Amino acid sequence: MDLQVLKNKYDIIGNDPALNEALETAVKFAPTGLSVLIQGESGVGKESVARIIHQYGPRRQNAFFVVNCGALPKELVNSELFGHVKGSFTGAVENRKGYFEEADGGTLFLDEIAELPLESQALLLRVLQSGEYRKVGSNKVEHTDVRVVAATNVHLYEAVKRGKFREDLYFRLSAAQIRVPALRERKSDIYLLFRKFTSDFSEVNGMCKISLKPDAIRLLEKYRWPGNIRQLQGFTQSLTAQLSQKVTPTLQRIELSAAELLPFMPREEGEPIPILYEGPQAQTSSFPAEERQAIFKAIFDLKQEVDALKARIDRRELPAPPVVPMEEEAEWQGQEDFQASRPIVRVEHHEMPEEEPSLSVRRSEEELIRQALEKYHGNRKKAAEELGMSERTLYRKLPPEYRKK
Repeated sequence: MDLQVLKNKYDIIGNDPALNEALETAVKFAPTGLSVLIQGESGVGKESVARIIHQYGPRRQNAFFVVNCGALPKELVNSELFGHVKGSFTGAVENRKGYFEEADGGTLFLDEIAELPLESQALLLRVLQSGEYRKVGSNKVEHTDVRVVAATNVHLYEAVKRGKFREDLYFRLSAAQIRVPALRERKSDIYLLFRKFTSDFSEVNGMCKISLKPDAIRLLEKYRWPGNIRQLQGFTQSLTAQLSQKVTPTLQRIELSAAELLPFMPREEGEPIPILYEGPQAQTSSFPAEERQAIFKAIFDLKQEVDALKARIDRRELPAPPVVPMEEEAEWQGQEDFQASRPIVRVEHHEMPEEEPSLSVRRSEEELIRQALEKYHGNRKKAAEELGMSERTLYRKLPPEYRKK
């Protein structure tokens, strides 16, 4: 099977190996008659894979039905799938066929199958095993010959462990699985899809196509696209509508740089855009020195506040040991001598506790102290005042290169 012919037929864009594997597997499963489980996030194109299985299988001359299980009213799921008889419940004014009866001889694509209630899952399992079902309100056993292709955007086995999905149904469906990769796993395909979407939209509306410079392509590829292909299509169409112009003899295409594209990149609620401009002027560090210092100081202050809160909680749980007056520690005394010569006393102040902080926090503290010392040319007193700690605490936390100065 020529994959490119298949992609052209179903308007599938991309050359990613994981995508190619999913399509090849679909073609292999198609003639077998097996029930198939398609896994992948929302918007990755699971329905297209289901259509390929139907069209390349022995049922291609018969009906292909798409049912979104998540959109079915919970109280009407069984009626929608298996039908009902007149008078079986309030509002059942006549007999009604269900999808399994309508799709007899064809293929039924059950999208979001994890949304089915457990009762409906049991009835679905029976159909898969024997082809038998009963309409709601009827005792008559009906028969159907339907191939089921199911899809889910959740981890089904995790749903099994939580008691939300039947284990026997899971094993029945999972024997033949296809995983469709997320768009962020197909970075090399992102710009191909972008070009396809802007080209289609431009042709319909008589507008110039949008193309991207290399730095803008990198910007596009670094975003994680949680809505996958569906989100990228909507973004591309919106971008083209906002920035493009009517086609003229001298204007056929508009090219954008990263700086021009950045203001239009989608933002997730509560999260920054997970991309970083990497143009020719990009610095070795992601942040200017003053911003790094502010971040380090914020981490340092937060650590102090957390430790103070922990100390306050501990004081409520344990009787406070007696405080023994101590002489001020000499600057030359090391941390081990200091700890050995005095009892451990939990206090509510903003100096760092005696316990060893995590490696990442320690490095942040040392970097903050190093910058303060450089700012005041090694003056420990001024550096300690800048950091809001005592000179003694500063000495205990000096970076290695400053301890012998």
